[in-house]
Amino acid sequence: MATLKTGSLETGAARTASSPPAAPTTSPPGSPTEGDKDQVMKYRHVVVRRTGGPEVMQIVEDELPAPVSGQVLVKILAADVGFSDVNIRRGRYPGGPRPPFTPGYAIVGVVERLGPGAPGLAAGQAVAALTFYGGYSQYIVLPAQELYPMPAGVDPGEAVTLVFNYIAAYQMLHRVAHVAAGQRILVHGAGGGLGTAFLELGHLAGLQMYGTASKPKHGLVQRLGATPIDYRAEDFVERIATLTGGAGVDAVFDPMGSAHLKRSVRAVHKGGTVVAYGYYEAAQRGSNPVLDVLSEYIRLPLWSLPPQRKHVAFYDTRPTKKKHPDWYRDDLARLFALLAAGELRPVIAARLPLEEVVEAHQRVERADARGRLILIPNP
Repeated sequence: MATLKTGSLETGAARTASSPPAAPTTSPPGSPTEGDKDQVMKYRHVVVRRTGGPEVMQIVEDELPAPVSGQVLVKILAADVGFSDVNIRRGRYPGGPRPPFTPGYAIVGVVERLGPGAPGLAAGQAVAALTFYGGYSQYIVLPAQELYPMPAGVDPGEAVTLVFNYIAAYQMLHRVAHVAAGQRILVHGAGGGLGTAFLELGHLAGLQMYGTASKPKHGLVQRLGATPIDYRAEDFVERIATLTGGAGVDAVFDPMGSAHLKRSVRAVHKGGTVVAYGYYEAAQRGSNPVLDVLSEYIRLPLWSLPPQRKHVAFYDTRPTKKKHPDWYRDDLARLFALLAAGELRPVIAARLPLEEVVEAHQRVERADARGRLILIPNP
């Protein structure tokens, strides 16, 4: 039996990373039949019992939950891995869950079992969900209204990138910045999972694009149609001024926060838009992200007044989805249609089994992944 590469497996007591997983008491989880009603079905999921580094994540084996009224049991085929998951694990995500919890912001899978009163879905149907947490698991129980139909035949690993990354990029481009063909944009972190989503969608929108990235990711940024800027060796404000003849860009998309956001404001022309959607610098320093966001809000009136007259907006997928559920539904359906038609080709850095979740988070923290990391809980 193969040993776990990372994490640990628990069946009542913790196991070390080098210990072999305990043998399940029954056959692997699946749709129970009449003959196995009395059997205890098991499933595996990642659990965080205390906030901290990647090592706090453990793989646990538990009884498979049953959906109750209005709920659906979903077999997870792919789970997204990103910096939001890292911040939730660290305990630095505003409004994040308290331990114990299972990380995992977005999933795609198939309907395994329907609870009573869960209309509109069928067993075996492909679905997607923005879970916030709970996705690093072989199975999950969710309210039926939180599931979105997914086209049959699309690749689950590619599809899960749309549920959080691509929909965030799409809404920031089209519902916040209102970009138009021919405009110029600057994308920070252009070689990462969300950055590559911006570039692919920006190319479809006919935009002229620039992207900050580390030198090893410049080939990827160029392949996706943008001019790369080495943020370690170049001042992106000066570089943008040179590339645009001093005009600046129409929109900047900034996940960094803090002092970085002030520099992004300098890169747009008067009347341009900066969309802030993160606090990466504060999170990496270990400082309070709420204070970082508040400090940015305080500057908003100053940036919008003369002589700057620049628009700064803040974006967060979950509040936007809550306020405009129709946007999320319609935009995700539009993105799924593009994926099914072959017009989107999400960049996936690696597909990893659940046992390599610690390695996945370590790679996110190092920012060395080109594209998105995906967990495959049921290989």
